Amino acid sequence: MARVISVEAERFPIAGTFTISRGSKTEAEVITCTIGQDGHVGRGECVPYKRYGETLDGVHAAIEAMRGWIAGGIDRIALLDAMPAGAARSAIDCALWDLEAKISGTPVADAIWPAPLRPLETAYTLSLGEPSAMAAQASANAGRPLLKVKIGGDNDIARIQAVRQAAPESRIILDANEGWTDDNIVANLAFAAEQGITLIEQPLPAGHDGILRHIAHPVPICADESVHEAKNLDLLVGLYDAVNIKLDKSGGLTAALVLRDRARELGFGVMVGCMVGTSLAMAPAVLLAQDADFVDLDGPLLLARDREPGLVYRGSLVSPPDRVLWG
Repeated sequence: MARVISVEAERFPIAGTFTISRGSKTEAEVITCTIGQDGHVGRGECVPYKRYGETLDGVHAAIEAMRGWIAGGIDRIALLDAMPAGAARSAIDCALWDLEAKISGTPVADAIWPAPLRPLETAYTLSLGEPSAMAAQASANAGRPLLKVKIGGDNDIARIQAVRQAAPESRIILDANEGWTDDNIVANLAFAAEQGITLIEQPLPAGHDGILRHIAHPVPICADESVHEAKNLDLLVGLYDAVNIKLDKSGGLTAALVLRDRARELGFGVMVGCMVGTSLAMAPAVLLAQDADFVDLDGPLLLARDREPGLVYRGSLVSPPDRVLWG
């Protein structure tokens, strides 16, 4: 029986405003790909990544362009060659994983993870703002064990200090989203170390991060915008200490598993991260993240409304997905 494909753009309101160094937004814009076959349905969600020129319309069109291939039975491995890495491929790949699991009756978890699934401690993200506003966010979430703090401006030392004072017991990841420069990175790294920061994500613009090879890393540095596919990881050795794997960058769970394994081979720490999306986008990432060093899968916690049913969060612990949701 031929597959039936649908593609839908959806919007989910964010609780408040989500701000990083590149701008703000008040809703999560996602694309959902649904593939049906023989009475079974698989779903995948992606978030177009504006940093790489992706748009809702563009990702929608890229998935539609694959309609014939999908209907004709293309599998996940062939998909890797048929499409470039990115959000569109991720939605199709995750839908195919889900469909395979529904048809076979075998959970995706059984195919990719040998041990029983466990709840994961996720970071909780604080938006970029003035130091006082960020301190208020940190104080409200000071009971969470791991905070991810968006920075990336001229006043970052004040922001770091304000957040640390407001959440003295939390481990803190700083995410600069390429917002630092060669002129301030050494001072910012030194201050972050003084404040007991755990990890710093993508301090410098991708492709303009060569100084990282020549300066001390008093706090481990994690690549985000600089990392996409396994084939390019060798170039990051000596620059970064860890890599942030996101399904929307790598182009789906299939490619992300390869990326994770290659990162381990090269000695990188592994973070599994996300865009601001719903539980449907987080579900495959929760499986990928079972052995991650850092987990940043708080997308649904930032939304005013999630899908039903969604993932179960208890504080900062996210449970593995129910198969009704995905996998």
